[in-house]
Amino acid sequence: MQSETLAVGQYEVNCVALWNDPAQAWIVDPGADPNGIRDLLRRHSLQVAQYVCTHGHIDHVSALNDLLSTHPAPVCLHTADAKWAFSAINSLPPFYPIPPRRPASLQTELTDGGILTAGGIEVRTLFTPGHTPGGICLHLPQEKLVLTGDTLFAGSIGRTDFPGGNMQLLQQSLQKLMSLPDDTRVLPGHGPLTTIGDERRENPYLPKR
Repeated sequence: MQSETLAVGQYEVNCVALWNDPAQAWIVDPGADPNGIRDLLRRHSLQVAQYVCTHGHIDHVSALNDLLSTHPAPVCLHTADAKWAFSAINSLPPFYPIPPRRPASLQTELTDGGILTAGGIEVRTLFTPGHTPGGICLHLPQEKLVLTGDTLFAGSIGRTDFPGGNMQLLQQSLQKLMSLPDDTRVLPGHGPLTTIGDERRENPYLPKR
C-alpha cells in the first residue's frame, strides 16, 4: 500500500491519502486545502474511492464540499458525529467560520471492529469516542498501521474539554488502542508518526503496565 500525508489548515491536520489500486485512493480527514489535496491526486493520477473522517471537528472535514464538487465519492463519518458536524455548532472563527454542508453521499453506519472496503483497501474501524462522541480509528493490520485521528498523539492524547468530550470514554478508547501490537505504527490526526510500543512506554497520559 502507498500513502502520502499532507498537513492541512491552520491546525496542521494530517490529511492522508492511501492507495493500492493505481487509480483509486482513500482520503482521510480532508480538513482544509482542497487544492493541495487535488494536486496530490493529480501527481499520482488518482481518483477518490472514499473519504473517511476520523471525527467531526471542522478542521478534519471542512474541505469535503469543495473536493466533492470535482471528486465525488462516499463520505464515511460515525453517526454520533454526523449529528452535529454540519451544523453551526461546528464553526470555528476566524479560521473556519462556516460549517460544511452535509454531503449527499454521507455514510454513517460505522461499527466497532467493522470492515470498510473501497478501491482495493480493507480497513478495520475501531470506535474510539472521548475526544468526540463518534471518534473512530482506522486499523490496517497487514500494514501494521493505525490512523488514530485526535484520540492518540505522539506523547499526548486528545482533548476532552470541547462539547461532547468525555475523559472516561477517551481512557477506554486508549486502552483499546493499547491492545494493538507494539510495532503498530501510529499516524495521528496532528503531529509526527509514532508507534503503539513507544506510546505505551513513554506517553505520560497513558497508564503504565
